[in-house]
Amino acid sequence: MERWTAEGARTVRVIGTGVMGRGIAQLAAAGGLTVQLADVRAEAVAEAVDHVGAMFAKLAGKGRMTASDAEAARARLRPVGDPLAPAADCDLVIEAVREDLETKRELFAALEKVCGDGTVLATNTSSLPVTAIASALEDPSRLAGLHFFNPVPLMRLVEVIPGARTAAWVPGALTDLVRRLGHEPVLAPDTPGFLVNHAGRGLVTEALRILAEAVAEPADVDRIAREALGLKMGPFELLDLTGLDVSHPVMESIWNGFYGDPRLRPSTITRTRVEAGLLGRKTGEGFYRYVEGVKQEAPESPLPKPGPRPVWVHDSEALRSLLAEGGARVERGAAPSAEAVVLVTPYGQSALDAARTHGLPAERTLAVDPLGDFAGRLTLAVHPGVDPEAGRAALGALGGTGRPVSVVRDAPGSVAQRLLASIVNVSSAIAEQRLARPQDVNTAVRLGLGYPYGPLEWGDRVGAATVLRILRGLHSATGDPRYRPSLWLTERAELGLPLSETGTTPADLR
Repeated sequence: MERWTAEGARTVRVIGTGVMGRGIAQLAAAGGLTVQLADVRAEAVAEAVDHVGAMFAKLAGKGRMTASDAEAARARLRPVGDPLAPAADCDLVIEAVREDLETKRELFAALEKVCGDGTVLATNTSSLPVTAIASALEDPSRLAGLHFFNPVPLMRLVEVIPGARTAAWVPGALTDLVRRLGHEPVLAPDTPGFLVNHAGRGLVTEALRILAEAVAEPADVDRIAREALGLKMGPFELLDLTGLDVSHPVMESIWNGFYGDPRLRPSTITRTRVEAGLLGRKTGEGFYRYVEGVKQEAPESPLPKPGPRPVWVHDSEALRSLLAEGGARVERGAAPSAEAVVLVTPYGQSALDAARTHGLPAERTLAVDPLGDFAGRLTLAVHPGVDPEAGRAALGALGGTGRPVSVVRDAPGSVAQRLLASIVNVSSAIAEQRLARPQDVNTAVRLGLGYPYGPLEWGDRVGAATVLRILRGLHSATGDPRYRPSLWLTERAELGLPLSETGTTPADLR
């Protein structure tokens, strides 16, 4: 198979005129490529050309492209109808047909016979193994994954996925093409979930574990994720938006694909809800109820004001100052008085364990999550032995700060700590197994999932040592191998090195 010309791909055939196919065609035509649109239904091709042309006109009307550029882009759309029409003049063929392995294998086996020797074949699969699709070809070296995200024109990330026998030059050529089109490519492994869906398991599977343990309800987990961690959408809102009929099979597929890695373990909660038809927005009920597509959520109860009871804080001057500014009566002695409510701020430890460790009265001790330096939503953890009056006094003291407060069940590590540690640990394992470069992990998750930072970058901001402390605390308390820290994280935390960098490798000594 020959390389493309020095200018790269010039003509691309897009097979499939659904939402993804139309988005890919729009992006390619706007980027200067001649786009052949194909579908088994001739009327669908004509509709797709009209739709994409109307999108160009709409963009011109909003001033996002000139009228002449819109007309030129529209002129680059060429309806060809039959997906298997002769394609010797195509540099690239991208399929965006239904997500079925045999359908894709049959399509590419037939395409191989009508394409030129230099035509690269690309699948937009989001979950099927690229190598398995390519195995149907006489020349599997010409096929790679090119996974766009919906909506294509707005979602800048594209996963470039070489199969086991993809020619060495193809990933680089596709990467250059994606950049020409104004999007951001990342090299992703041909493993279950590729890169984005694999890394995304850290958030949702841990949120489901928190729910299973009755630590917090979905609404509070989502509020903490948004207002303490800075995520645009909480994990349960995300599951409802995607639909459990999509999300649960992906979770099971990735977990099975990695032979039961505990870090990726799915939950019986989602399996049961799928069987019950509680899929999310599309069915009107998931973890939330929806009326005409609008999420229904009960308002939070108002917080009490600070009372007269004193509050003693263990080892956090930042929390002492915040409480004092909010009107709480803060004790500053070396030990709490007999009347004081005690607040601890542990990482990877429960309030009860912290009370035992530091010799504090358990019945008056509650935990406040220190992650984020108390800048956003506060989380108060309550164990079963807490005196209710002490708990209400603690809640009043936190309410005086003006911060929103979530009250959750006490457990090793807070909600925010557990979510973040899982996000960082899953992505550290990806880097450890050399499935992707650290910078690609960060870019893929930041753009593909909308996190405020890439997961390894996020771990660096919080501190690898802090993340390791949380995971070790969870692993020690629960014995669950889900929380075993990755070697990538452990080594860098102990050496004081960034998670986002590879560091010295044996190759550097040669």
